[in-house]
Formats: sequence, C-alpha cells, structure tokens
Amino acid sequence: MLSKKYYQICYTLVLAFGLSMVMTLVITAINTGINDGYIGRFLSAWKFSFPVAIVAGSIVAPLAKKIVDKIIFK
Repeated sequence: MLSKKYYQICYTLVLAFGLSMVMTLVITAINTGINDGYIGRFLSAWKFSFPVAIVAGSIVAPLAKKIVDKIIFK
C-alpha cells in the first residue's frame, strides 16, 4: 500500500493511462481503419500520447479540481 502523499501522482498516471489508451485506439481506428497492422499503429501512436497525457493530466487535474470545488462548494 502506498502512502497518501502519492495519491495525486497515482491518480494522474491511472487517468492518463486509461484516457490516452481509449483516445488513441479510437483516433487510430478512425484515421487508418481496423485492419492488418492496426495494433502496431496504435502502439506506435500510444507511445507518444501516453507521456503527453501524463503531462497534460498533471497540469489540468489540479485546475479542474479547483474549478469544480468552486462550482460545488460555492
């Protein structure tokens, strides 16, 4: 079990993993179709989208939390 101090980084990694995978699967399918080589194209694209999602999540998640807190707890 990890300490609570690692909550935000774990949350960001799990969220980035899931969202980047789903988005890359869908966008790859739309752009290139689901045929021979689809998994390879997906993995090739995902190796770039996952790190981008980690950085974006690290920036956006705290801002989104502040905005939602203001909306909900106003």
